[in-house]
Amino acid sequence: MRTTVRLDPEVAAAAEELRRERHIGLGEAVNELARAGLLARDRDVPPFRQRTAPVGLKVDVANVAEVLELLDADDAEGAR
Repeated sequence: MRTTVRLDPEVAAAAEELRRERHIGLGEAVNELARAGLLARDRDVPPFRQRTAPVGLKVDVANVAEVLELLDADDAEGAR
């Protein structure tokens, strides 16, 4: 099938590099890159989980100035 597509510069560069390395046509290089992307997508990758840790200080982040004052006060006490 013949289709016109617009490639982002980094994708075009990757396709051109693959084309030169393997001495293949541009269409074949784009197909190989697309297939590699499809295979990578199908891998079993565990879902991302954000880990947290208690830090002992609870602040209301709605008031940034107040939080900065709290942190500055902690720094001043730690320096003594």
